[in-house]
Amino acid sequence: MSGSAKNKITSLQYILINTGMQVSVFFLALPRILFEEAGTDGWISLIICWFITVLASLAIIKVMSRQPEGTLLDLLTSYGGKWAGRAAAIALFLYLLYFAYSSLIQTTLITKEWLLPQTSAYLIILMLLIPTYVVAISGIRVIGRYAEITGLLSLWIPFVYLLPLKEAHWLHLLPIAGEGWRPISAGLPFGLYCFLGFATTFILYPYLQNKRQASKVITISNTLTLLLHLFVTMVCYVYFSPDEIATYNEPAINVLRVIEFKFVERIEVIFIALYLLIFSLGWIPALYMCAYCTNWLTGMQSERNHFRVLLLILAVGSYFYIPTLHQNENLERLFLRVGIGVEYAFPLLLLMCLWLLDRLSRRKNA
Repeated sequence: MSGSAKNKITSLQYILINTGMQVSVFFLALPRILFEEAGTDGWISLIICWFITVLASLAIIKVMSRQPEGTLLDLLTSYGGKWAGRAAAIALFLYLLYFAYSSLIQTTLITKEWLLPQTSAYLIILMLLIPTYVVAISGIRVIGRYAEITGLLSLWIPFVYLLPLKEAHWLHLLPIAGEGWRPISAGLPFGLYCFLGFATTFILYPYLQNKRQASKVITISNTLTLLLHLFVTMVCYVYFSPDEIATYNEPAINVLRVIEFKFVERIEVIFIALYLLIFSLGWIPALYMCAYCTNWLTGMQSERNHFRVLLLILAVGSYFYIPTLHQNENLERLFLRVGIGVEYAFPLLLLMCLWLLDRLSRRKNA
């Protein structure tokens, strides 16, 4: 990744990359997960998580504004030395690889379950990695354009989810906070899970064309994520009964079965096929930024070779092992704990450390 003008991304492209990572594959099971933890008050947990996410995102912007033309790796190198930068590069690489792998496997399992039941999971992964290579090999700006196209082609999705509301039962939402705040607080960790992905700002920040609007842009991105998650969750809550919603693994898909057209028999199958574009935003940017981290460690001038090696490792590794649905759920729960530490705790801790360093340097200079 180069800092040249040809690799700059617009504010809209950043919003769509970030939101795409947050609402990719993970939102399909979100209504069920929130219901299991917080009941029909899970939507309140989402709003609280949005507020926490905005604070953490603004902390990242505040940190990155100290070195506008560099990434987190450059910032930590200048403050803590080369070993601090290298440690951060390795940690960020592992985290983004975990993020991308979890998204890719979940997409593969959903595709196999709903679209290609007779096709092996390994072949599905290969078919997904081919367009991944085509899109990401040209750089972050092309990924931004891909996110724009994906966003444009996905504008119809919210309107489809309006159709089940004709059979909605709004009384399912009552009473609000009927069991107090304990269930709502229990849903917070899983609400934070659906906002994970904004830590890519640590790498994307220097490639924003207009850094002065970075705080506004990241707030808009997280707000868009909230609205999408909140909308789909509320539709599932008012359509399914409280006893029914927990029986579906991906209620955001099952709710579409109520939709019937004379020319389409199973709308949910078409939905998943078209939604694969949004699924791909869960791993394409993450894998490219993994290549950036390894490229930064080696000091080379291009991420292409690193990206090719990374895809080759994924393809060969998937031939020998692919997690089952249950194993992938365990991986996601572990990823939730790691993600909260990386994307929420670390930015706030780093901001405090930088503030203390500034205070100490001022005292020495006084």
